[in-house]
Order: sequence, then C-alpha cells, then structure tokens
Amino acid sequence: MRTAHILRKYDPLEWGGTETAVLRLLDGLRALGVESAVHCPRLKAAAGCDPFAESGFEVRRFKSFLPVLGISREQREQLVRWGGNVMSFELFWQLAGGAPDVIHTHALNRLAGVGLMAARRRNVPLVVTIHGGALDLPAHVEAQLTAPLRGGIEWGKALGLFVQSRRVLEKADAILACNPRETELLRQRYPGQRVILQQHSVPSAKYALDQRAAAERAFPVIRDRDVLLCVARLDPVKNQMWLVGQLPTVLRRHPKALLVLAGPATSDGYGEQLHREVERLGLQDKVLFTGALAQGGDELVGLMQHATAMLLPSTSETFGLAILEAWAAGTPMISSRTSGACSLITDRENGWLFDLESPRAFQAALDESVAANDHTRRIRANAKTLVKHTYDTVTAAARVKALYEELCDIRKKRRKSA
Repeated sequence: MRTAHILRKYDPLEWGGTETAVLRLLDGLRALGVESAVHCPRLKAAAGCDPFAESGFEVRRFKSFLPVLGISREQREQLVRWGGNVMSFELFWQLAGGAPDVIHTHALNRLAGVGLMAARRRNVPLVVTIHGGALDLPAHVEAQLTAPLRGGIEWGKALGLFVQSRRVLEKADAILACNPRETELLRQRYPGQRVILQQHSVPSAKYALDQRAAAERAFPVIRDRDVLLCVARLDPVKNQMWLVGQLPTVLRRHPKALLVLAGPATSDGYGEQLHREVERLGLQDKVLFTGALAQGGDELVGLMQHATAMLLPSTSETFGLAILEAWAAGTPMISSRTSGACSLITDRENGWLFDLESPRAFQAALDESVAANDHTRRIRANAKTLVKHTYDTVTAAARVKALYEELCDIRKKRRKSA
C-alpha cells in the first residue's frame, strides 16, 4: 500500500507537533508494510536537515503561494508559519500523476481541497487529520492566526471555491481528530461523515532508553538542579511568558529550580519578549533557552528524563504530544486545562491539571512533583504504563492502516458495481 501525506508547511528549523505526529505515524505504518511520501511546499532556502528524508521517506516539495495582496513580508512569513491558507497547482499534478492508494491530508483549506480533487481524479480515498483544531479552536487563538491578514486583500476565494476547500470535511472518506471534544463537534457538524478519534503516539521504547548523560553533556547547567522543562515552540499560544511570571514564586519555594524552555522561536518578537522579561526579573541564571532540538534526539529525550516535571501552560492545545513524551520518559506532566490535556490526563492519577487563572494549583502540583513522594511515583508509573499500552507508535499506526484498507475496499466495491 502506498500513501501520500500533505503538509501545509514543513520547515525542519521550525519543527513542531504536527511534523512529529506525522513522522511517527509514517514510522508506524512503515513497520506494518505501508509506503509513504510527504508532499509539502518548497522552502526559499535549504534547511540543512530533513528528518523525513533522513528517516527514509520520500519528500516531494511543490510550488505554493499565498493569495493575499497588500501585506508586508513579515506578515506573509507569519501567515505561512501559523495558518496561512496557501494554494498550489503543482500539488494536484504530483498527486494525480502518482500512484497513491490513499491520499491523507494533514492540512485543511485550499491544500486539502487540492487533495480532494486529486483523490477524486484517481478514485482513491481521502483521509483528513485535524491537527491544530478546526471547530475546537478558542476565539483568541483564531484571532491570532488571522491577525497577519489585517490590511491585506485576499484574492484567493475563487481558488477556494474551485477546489471546494470549504466542503473537504463533508466530502472526505474519513476525518481523524486527536481529541474527544473535536471529535464530538465534528460529528455534530457533519452527522453523515465518518469521524474517528485517532490520538497521536510516541515510540515508547526509544524514550525509555536512558539519555540523561547526553543532556548533561549538552547542558551542564542542569546538573544538580530541579529542571522544570517546557518543550514547545516559543509562541504566545504555548504561553511560556506565564511560566516566566510564575518563576519568582517557584524559586522562593524551590531555590534549585531551573526553567528550561526547549523549542524554536516561531512567532515574530515573542522569543525576544521572553528574553527581555527574564532579564527584567533578573532570572538569567534561572532560565535556559535551548533553541530548537532534534525531535526524539538524545539531548531532548535526556532533558525529559532529567526533568523533575514537564510543564505545558498552553492557552490552547488540541492534543499535546509533549504529554505522551513526558510519560514515556518517566517524567510527571503538569498541564493547563486545554481540551487536549483534559483528554489525556486524569488529574492526580497520571499527571496534574491546573487553570491558568489559578496559579496556586500550579504551585501545589509543582510542590508534589519536586517532593518525589509516593503519590508522585504512582503518577509516574500510571502514566508510563498507559503510554506503553495505548499510545505506542505501531499500535496507533495499526488502527490507521486498518482504516486505509477498509476505505480502499469500499472504493473497489464501488468501482465494480459502477
């Protein structure tokens, strides 16, 4: 079986949760005998690395464009990073001229519409995965995604009509959502569609290998410290500023604490704002910015294993791969109450949940984690067992492969009866 996977963007220097989820899916599918190719927009300059290609997957880049006039280069770049509705004619010919048995889009809007056209041209199933939220998206996040459009003229609406981008979800053969709330909202909006809860995965065995020495070699400052680790791109939605604001209180209770922010800066100015706030508070020796780290690399896995706790203070999180990674590394997770986190964490059983408006709950969870008492050890054990048996990469991929096979069989029967 051959599958084609569409990404809205793929810049290895701005690697994020979607790329991680797709790579793990492809790894799991390959273990089950499924071939996969990745279709993504061209980059202006070579990235110098390519995790998909280095993992042995074909990467086919296509020409794309953002049909918006009257915005600055910075606005355009920000749209591409966050959620810009790009378009490509070349993608259609890549997909229609190839021989995929299934087209699987991890993008919505116009690129998904192009995928739909190609799937109908080839008479193969189209599967859509919702990664960043379609209906389960807070208003403030949606406003942030569209903010770079202000002052611009979007001339691509006719292109959207042509590729039926607004009808992709009602015409797809299956829709995969990664949290229960999104799944339920989609089922209500599209009652005739096949909507499946398909949560993401983690290679649990890889995260169980002890890599703490690699992390200490790369970041000697973590030795003998209570590492509080946040793994996420530096972005307002990921809300690292909230953690920096909490740090003075944390340090009064836990003077050995070190906040480690691991991830690339993908939002214009936010990384600089974080650095300035750290300096303003005099916390330069209490916060470590690692920059981008190789996903699943020894240094990052070692940081997770070394951490006293993993922190996820996001204002919106459709899933939260960092939660699974923390669990697989044997590290307790403390997360804000987003829909993704609430679908994974049972408070005080396999992690802690808190409201951003209630810092006391965050501080109390942190106290328990640092104390490393019997309750914390039970939380670690519960989480590690759950991720191994439910969220392992091959286990999750097997469910997707079974769906592909079923959809292909349905298509074959339709062709025979036509």
